[in-house]
Parts: sequence; structure tokens; C-alpha cells
Amino acid sequence: MHAQTGAHVEILEIDDLVVRVETADAAAIERKGDEIRQIFDLADAGLDPVAADITPAIFEWSARVAVALDRLVEDFELNGLTYYYRGTGGNIAERVAAGLIVGNSLLTARGIPASGEGDLKTNIAMLLLDRLGCGGSYTEFYALDFDDDFILMGHDGPGHLTIAEGRPVARALGVYHGKAGAGLSIEMKVKLGPVTILGVTQTADGSLKLLAAEGESIAGPTFRIGNTNSRIRFPSGPTAFFDAWCAEGPTHHVALGSGTSCRDCARSPISSNSTSWWSNRQASFVLQRERVDKSGDLLMTG
Repeated sequence: MHAQTGAHVEILEIDDLVVRVETADAAAIERKGDEIRQIFDLADAGLDPVAADITPAIFEWSARVAVALDRLVEDFELNGLTYYYRGTGGNIAERVAAGLIVGNSLLTARGIPASGEGDLKTNIAMLLLDRLGCGGSYTEFYALDFDDDFILMGHDGPGHLTIAEGRPVARALGVYHGKAGAGLSIEMKVKLGPVTILGVTQTADGSLKLLAAEGESIAGPTFRIGNTNSRIRFPSGPTAFFDAWCAEGPTHHVALGSGTSCRDCARSPISSNSTSWWSNRQASFVLQRERVDKSGDLLMTG
């Protein structure tokens, strides 16, 4: 990744964030709390047995961690952030990692993409879509609906708030889905209408490759489980699309953006044997060729 992109990757410790959480200024936490209330609808626990009430302590913790993330980004001049930390036994590392979702969603909305599970490739894809002006929300394939011909796509953790359909929801969870801890999580769907998914993967020889597809975000019910959830329909249908997508050797995450951006990705300075500078640290990303698969859904460059 370093050799092919030229990106500078700052390896941070959880302690770098913990110390900023523990020294967060009370006035800054209050301001961040006001910002959260302005942006999100705060959900009641409802009937979901996993959901919880948003107590003052849960809310304050998310605001505190968000303040610490702002300081971390400023202090290390970060243009993106990818993270994973489990912690154990409710220790400070686990509690801080569990409090990241709201703050990372706010960072992503500011153009500083935050991706979970240590996924640097998808973090790059998120940044590319963001710079094209169509968002770039951290996403994976949840389920294929063969009756209504759509794929349910989303992820636990942060979302790109600027491409939400309606106001995003902050929902407290008593336990997270697939990760340690509990706390305030984000629930939203991407704007209805055209969408683009973009992934960064590798070829057999280790070269990086962009994989993109266009579809449509359609109306309909989604789970209210404190995660991002969108119903995405691709022209060839879920079976043919998913077969074509998987044949290209993707990672299991993508960046989900609003609008049609496949051709923008191909025509951007990062395609056609050229070098592109895509961050303040001037990271280059070279792509070599472009082709469309036989289903017509996918665009591959690399």
C-alpha cells in the first residue's frame, strides 16, 4: 500500500486517543454535545431488546470521545482514519473504542473519512468518493433480497452524514453488533436515487485496483438497529451483480456514495497511467486501465 500510493500512514496507539479523552475540556464537550443534538435525532430505546436509553452518561461519553478525535486529527494532521481496537473487561481502551462512532461520523462528514476494522483500502475509497463530492460511507453487503431485487447494504459504526436520507439517528445499544462494548451508534440510509459503490482491492500480482458499480437507493423499510442500512438495486439484479462483483476479488467493504460516479473515478487524475495527488500529504495513486464487465454493472480500473 505504501509503495503503490505513496501515502504516509501514521501508526497511532489507543493511548494517543485515551490521553485526549481524559483531558478533554468541559466547554468543548458541551459544544460538541450541542453539535450532536443539532445533527442527530436522539432515539428512544423502543422495543428492540438490544437498544438502550440514551442516558446523560452515554451521551457525554460520545461527545467527550468526539472532542478527543478532533484533537487527534489536528495534532497528527490526519486526512483519514482507520481503526480497530477491542480492549477487554470494560477497560479504558474498550470504552474509548466503543465511543468512537458518533465522533467518526462527524469526522467523515467533514471530509476526514473514518473506517473500521483497520480497513485502509476502503478508507482510500471513501476519501476518493468524498473528494468527488458524493460522500463515501463505510459499507458492506448485508443481505440479498431475491423477491424485490435489491441488496441490503450498510455497516455498524460511522456513516457519511451528508448523504443521509433525512436526519440521521443516534441510537444507544446495550451491546454492539460484532464488536466489543456498548454505547451510542448511528442509524441512517443513503439518499434515495442514484448511488455508486467503490472498492479498492488487489490483483494477483499485488497491484491495487479500483472496483466500482452504479445502482439506485430505493425506498422501503430497513432495520432500526443503530446501523447504516440502505436498499440498493443494481440493474442486473442481486444474483448476477454479486457474482460479477465477487469475480473481481473485492474486499468485503466498499465506500457507498450518492450519485453516479463510476466515470468520474475513471476520468479523474488517478486513472489512465497517471499519478494523482489526493490528500494534503500528497499521496499518489496510479491506475493503468479501464474496462466494463459483461453485465454492464461494474467498472474496473487497475
